[in-house]
Amino acid sequence: MRALSIAATGMSAQQMRVEVISNNLANMNTTGYNARRAEFADLHYQQVTRPGTISSTTGTQLPTGVQLGMGVRPTAVSMIVSQGASIETGGDLDVAIEGNGYLEVTLPDGNPAYTRDGALKRTADGLIVTSDGYPVAPDIVIPEDANSISISPAGEVYGYFRDQVQPQLLGQLNLVGFTNVKGLEAIGSNLFLESPSSGPAFVADPGTDGLGTFRQGYLEDSSVDPVRQITQLIEAQRGYELNSKVITAADQMLGTTSQLR
Repeated sequence: MRALSIAATGMSAQQMRVEVISNNLANMNTTGYNARRAEFADLHYQQVTRPGTISSTTGTQLPTGVQLGMGVRPTAVSMIVSQGASIETGGDLDVAIEGNGYLEVTLPDGNPAYTRDGALKRTADGLIVTSDGYPVAPDIVIPEDANSISISPAGEVYGYFRDQVQPQLLGQLNLVGFTNVKGLEAIGSNLFLESPSSGPAFVADPGTDGLGTFRQGYLEDSSVDPVRQITQLIEAQRGYELNSKVITAADQMLGTTSQLR
């Protein structure tokens, strides 16, 4: 009774889809989060009778044959790359990226990671870091006597001081791009790592190579559409129920067979 194992793969696939949707809804307020989508493909087929098989002595060929599918399998959990709305915060170190670029940060082991979470902070030494304390590359230090900070759309960080009329340039925020953004490896905390699928990171000035510009005082909201996610959740639930009914029907058929005398 192949229907049991086939329906089991269907239930497993719908369960995985629900898990992906659940993660999307859990992150509907996460800064810079992009929704994910579970993708599936059919499993291999048992060729009971291959199409084109000779079916008679006159050379007649079967137009379709008999091919029995063995179920479904997951192929990918793909990131839906779309920019979320810019939410005004008023923070002098909050920046939304209006484009496809990423900020580069330095992990404790010295390796680079990438993020679209522009909720930046500064340490007691004035170093600009992420919410988890990872320094933003290149290192920019804000002097303690700076009255205010200004970040231009091009990523130039200026400090305003009490005894100076003109602002002082403190550093330049760069943006990083990838050939295949969907190939980045997510590690949590709004961070990604470069992978063989993403291609190597390339650094460019904001406003070039399609990487976008900065918008100070704003943060990028999650791109999750709650209405669409709830609709897909209902679809996945119905699919799970239908596959479970197939298992119930197959079990009843097996029970009927075992009762034959």
